[in-house]
This record gives sequence, C-alpha cells and structure tokens, in this order.
Amino acid sequence: MDLGLQGKRAIITGGSKGIGLATALTLAAEGAKVAIVARNEGPLQAAAAAIRAKAGVEPLVLSADVASGEDARRAVEQAAQHFGGLDIVVNNAGTSAAGPFEQVGAEAWGADLDLKLFGAVNFSRAALPFLREAGGGAILNVTAVSGKTPGASSLPTSVSRAAGLALTKAMSKDLAADRIRVNAVCIGLIRSDQIERKWRQAAPELTWEQFAADPRHGIPLGRIGQAEEAAKVIAFLVSEAASYVTGTAVNIDGGTSSVL
Repeated sequence: MDLGLQGKRAIITGGSKGIGLATALTLAAEGAKVAIVARNEGPLQAAAAAIRAKAGVEPLVLSADVASGEDARRAVEQAAQHFGGLDIVVNNAGTSAAGPFEQVGAEAWGADLDLKLFGAVNFSRAALPFLREAGGGAILNVTAVSGKTPGASSLPTSVSRAAGLALTKAMSKDLAADRIRVNAVCIGLIRSDQIERKWRQAAPELTWEQFAADPRHGIPLGRIGQAEEAAKVIAFLVSEAASYVTGTAVNIDGGTSSVL
C-alpha cells in the first residue's frame, strides 16, 4: 500500500530515541522529510546518524525544550522554513513518571503536565499556520494506555495522558474544517531505554527475548512490543491512507488494555 507520504514534511518531538526515532526512520523510509526534536544534542546527533545510515536521508536536527512555548515556536518555524512548509506533527516527547497519589508533589505534577500535555499544545499551536497553509495535515499525539485505564500508583503520568486524549478529541473537532486530522496512539509495554534498564536490573540472567516473553507481563500477545511496531501505526495514522480517520486513539499494547 502506498501511504502517500512521499515529500511530506514532518516534525517529531522526542525524536532522538525509542518510538520517536523509529517513527522518523519509518516516515523517512516512506519518502517523508523529517525533523527530529529533543533537548540533548548528543542523542540527537546519534539519531541523525542512524537515520542517514538506515534511510539514506539527512534529517533536520532541532534542539528544543517542548515545555517552552518559545522553543516550540522556534523549532516549528525552523522546520517549516527548511522544508518549505509542514504537513505532519508527531507529539511524542514524554517520560514515565508514576507513583502513589500522596507521594507526588506539586513540582512533579507541573513538570509532567508541562512535558506531556503542554508540549503537545505548544507544538500543535505553533504548527497550525503552516498546516493550514499546506491545505491540511495531521497531528499525532503519543499517549499511553494508562490514560484510558489508570491504575494505582500511576500518577501523575496517567492524568497527563488522559488530558492528552481529551486534547486529541477536542482538537480533532476544532480543526476538521481545516482538513487537519488529529489522532492519538496509546502505548503499552514497548521496548525502550526504561524497559531495558528494568530488564537488566530485575533479570540480567535472561536474554531480551526471554524477558520480553515473560508471562508475568500479562500481555495477551505474549511479548513486549518493538518501537518499530508503534512507528508503523503512527505512520499510517499521519498518512493519506488514513484520510478519513480523526479523533481516535489506537491502543498499541499487545492486547493488554481492557478498553477499546
């Protein structure tokens, strides 16, 4: 299937590692022009080298703090100027910050909301003029299954992710007239630096394949997912192949969540 991504111009936050980098690689392989955004220059340059080696294209590298509205505006404007416009925004920046309600202080609440919720707000708002100028486009918010089914000791991240889902639905209705589609993906257990640290700390005697397939994870499909698997779903949702899909949130969790 031709996803219709050839020549599309995309900016991806949290693009130096994990799902963000996998998404950049997938979009680039489909012919899109990609800009990757992260705070730290070292990982950004390593990601750019990986994209050059695997996809054979030169990504635009942008260092920015997504929680800063000014940084977001600058990064988006640089990407739009470099590419001659913008078609796709992938709001992927985020970390997992989870604990019991009574142990989460005001500073942790603020930092989590700034990163996950307002990061998406900042980049989406900065990109709107360019998406409208292009005649439409796609915004994809990367959230987590905990936003749909928050568990005990999942704060503040489950609340930030739930807010991201509400943001996705509301934006999809506000921006539909401009032919700007807004969707989300809800991530479950996907291989990442954090998951790999857990593996090495909890079960260093196991290979990755053995750890990923441990039934104690409770994943119906029987294993932890790969970042590339999430990236393929994201690529579809921002592509022309999903031209009639907006305002939805797709679980990428191996069947773990109990809700659609």
